[in-house]
Amino acid sequence: MLATDRPAATVSTAERSRRRTLARSAFITAAFIAPAVVVRTLGLHPDPVIALLIFGAAVVSASFLLAWAAEAAQIDVSGGMATAVLALIAVLPEYAVDLYYAYVSGHNADYTQYAAANMTGSNRLLMGLGWPVVVLVSIVVARKAGSQRATGLALQPSNRVELGFLLIAGIIAFAIPASGQIHFGLGLALLAWFGFYLYKVGHGDVEEPDLIGTAAALGELPDRRRRIVVVSLFLASGAVILLCAKPFADNLVAAGTELGIDRFLLVQWLAPLASEAPEFIVATIFAARGKGTAAIATLISSKVNQWTLLIGSLPIAHLLGGGGFSLQLDPRQVEEVLLTATQTMMGVALLLALRFQRGAACALLALFVVQFPIATTHGRLLLCGVYTAVAVVALVRYRRNLPATVRAPFLGTAVRHSGHPHHPVPDP
Repeated sequence: MLATDRPAATVSTAERSRRRTLARSAFITAAFIAPAVVVRTLGLHPDPVIALLIFGAAVVSASFLLAWAAEAAQIDVSGGMATAVLALIAVLPEYAVDLYYAYVSGHNADYTQYAAANMTGSNRLLMGLGWPVVVLVSIVVARKAGSQRATGLALQPSNRVELGFLLIAGIIAFAIPASGQIHFGLGLALLAWFGFYLYKVGHGDVEEPDLIGTAAALGELPDRRRRIVVVSLFLASGAVILLCAKPFADNLVAAGTELGIDRFLLVQWLAPLASEAPEFIVATIFAARGKGTAAIATLISSKVNQWTLLIGSLPIAHLLGGGGFSLQLDPRQVEEVLLTATQTMMGVALLLALRFQRGAACALLALFVVQFPIATTHGRLLLCGVYTAVAVVALVRYRRNLPATVRAPFLGTAVRHSGHPHHPVPDP
């Protein structure tokens, strides 16, 4: 009798745990989203700093909802088209604000600088902070587990495909600082390259999704109910992001004026940090759980998305907003793009041997931090020179791996990691 009672009790306990997880996540996210919806719906205009906090919190919460839904959706969908759809959905929070700036720049030239600022900030934040933190956390975890000689992370051979896509996209992107503009034709080329990337990862070997936290609770729902909930989360989070993107972007600029902070820098760093917070948290948690290789692979994939899809979309949004066929950049913006491009080349060059060493992580992090006191053209160009010098040294050192990396996007197939382009998202 006792033997037959245990499974029932176990199932009942699991069910209660799942309900608590879903209820807690729904309550927390709703608590942060509700104020933004109320303010937006009633047409209220609070102080810019207060409004920035309200709408920023809503964007972050909606990002969690979107990520949970995308993870759970992997149970029901597969293949290249599903990969493309989930990838486009998952990047919505990161790109909504930047595309709004690019759109407004079509009829208000003052917003061009903000489109460039958000794009360069998100790219540099991901590679300069996200990548190194995952590696350093992974090393600490490995040493605590008894591997005293751990000095970095080993990437999978399949990751050479992502590196190849990023390397070629990075080279193409040097056309931006060289010409002083992001042309519509260049945008189409980068979007096509992103489409080819999705095709490659969509036709690779598919790993089973490794769901945790709220995503796992969603995945355990009965099929019909899960699909309804997932679709509802997609629609709700998308609506919140679209509802909040404009006021968040506008109040970000207004808050900079009120606080006396450089608006360019505020848009460059605060907006990307808010939209990418879930991804950074997830990657760090996975590294802390000994899954650093999977975490860094996901961040590399995200960098490919940013350096192709995001940049490629900007001139299109600019054109739709009433601008011409090119997004013209001023000298400061050109310097920022050049800085981002040289950082990208350094990051790729350091990983050509499929090893992310502690020294490489520290170098990326140190150069990321040192940029903030730099406020002159001379200083930014000097930092570009440092990035370039390190990239050249790494390219020479790992020159035997360079041909294989360039060929990788055109040969074989890639492994589509679970949760592409994001890994499972835990509870907030």
